[in-house]
Amino acid sequence: MLRVVNRVLLGLAGLVLLCAGGAVLAAGTGLSVPSWWPYDGRDDVLLSRADRYRWRDEGWWWPVVIAALAVLVLLAVWWLLAQLRRARLAEILVDSGDGEGALLRGRALEGVLAGEAESLEGVARARVSLTGRRSTPEARVGLLLEPFAAPGEALTRLTDEALAHARDSAGLASLPAEVRLRAAKHGARRVS
Repeated sequence: MLRVVNRVLLGLAGLVLLCAGGAVLAAGTGLSVPSWWPYDGRDDVLLSRADRYRWRDEGWWWPVVIAALAVLVLLAVWWLLAQLRRARLAEILVDSGDGEGALLRGRALEGVLAGEAESLEGVARARVSLTGRRSTPEARVGLLLEPFAAPGEALTRLTDEALAHARDSAGLASLPAEVRLRAAKHGARRVS
């Protein structure tokens, strides 16, 4: 998802900069431009004095400018934090007993964990992502529970079965997990 957002943002920024630069370059080199073109000559400026002072006396102008800039800053900070967020774990170091170790694909362990979690009674869907280091992975598990499921029982079975199997099969000393439970929406029962 983050890759798609990055590509869309970079594409839009590039398109805006290309169009603005092309418009200024065309007018600055003295090319004949259409009458609707925003810049019409070599001596034209991007913002004239009249354009800069047009909205200055309006009461709504400065709050709108400040709000728009605040939104842009918040979006930029969100994007920066999304870049710094730790990505999924690509591989896990498994102790093979020969001192070398073996590498297990993170997606494979995520798929197995999600499959085993979905097979538990009362779990409609499970999503698993591994984070952390290769030698000490951590699991983030999201469970969508059926309406009849008991959250405590589902959590206990997930810990005792799925996470324990994954920890033992990968030869890990521990596999800390953050589990988020959500209930599936269901329609009301009809009474006749």
